[in-house]
Amino acid sequence: MADQGLQIVSRNPDDDDDPHGRMGFLEHLDELRTRIIRACLAIGSGMLVSFFFVDRIGDFVLGPTLKALPQGEALIFTKPGEGFAFYVDLALMGGVVLAAPFVTWQAWRFIAPGLYARERRLVVPFMLLATAGTLAGAVFTHYVMFPAMIGFLATFHSPAMKFVPRVEDTFELYKTMLLGMVAVFQIPTLVLFLAKAGIVDAPLLWRNIKYAILAIFIVAAVLTPSSDPWNQAIFAAPMIALYLIGIVIAWCVGSRRRADSAGDAETTNLRLVIGAMAIDQARRPRRRAPSC
Repeated sequence: MADQGLQIVSRNPDDDDDPHGRMGFLEHLDELRTRIIRACLAIGSGMLVSFFFVDRIGDFVLGPTLKALPQGEALIFTKPGEGFAFYVDLALMGGVVLAAPFVTWQAWRFIAPGLYARERRLVVPFMLLATAGTLAGAVFTHYVMFPAMIGFLATFHSPAMKFVPRVEDTFELYKTMLLGMVAVFQIPTLVLFLAKAGIVDAPLLWRNIKYAILAIFIVAAVLTPSSDPWNQAIFAAPMIALYLIGIVIAWCVGSRRRADSAGDAETTNLRLVIGAMAIDQARRPRRRAPSC
């Protein structure tokens, strides 16, 4: 009886025969548990596959560091389980990447029944922008930002100080920079969300572009390993480009909203005109037919 008072109106994604079905609160939790278990199994399967290629993944991740090291040097690990933990982290990373489409699909199947049709249409551009931002941030970190950081740190190598970084420290720095740049490259996705919510628009972003550029260069100065203005410009250029892309996205959202508003206004005016014509026609006296 207690469960009947907590009804969540949604359709079970796996039940296509009952489009108007209701799921109770406990059934909703059971659905969430099922989706989480499936996602974890997918990530575990991806980890097993990644273990067969863990050496190649490690060479790819540590490639920029190995190139920055002096000739003949290599990374070291000082803890007994440090090397094993590194390979487990690599396998987990590979498993998450391989299982990302399936995990995203499970999340969509869970939240889709609670969304309106208009909200479902918004998921596609959000997912495309978020995926593109994630890939772009990862590529920029691996090929530009992380090699520049390691190259700068390697310049302090001298006969008095030997640059021999640990595996754990290097991989932690790599993951931190990767997550940070992936978050930075979500600026267009954030702007799309704020523009859809009506919080920001293109004119507002354009008026404040000088403050945005100042903030971007401050962030670039903090993230850039060297004080060279050229390197700072290289780091700031993608952020400025992302901000400009966000202005274009906000402008497109605003233009579509104005077009929809104009269409609604025209429809409303047309209905008023038709209604007025109908009322006027009803008020006119009807002619009587001549009697024979």
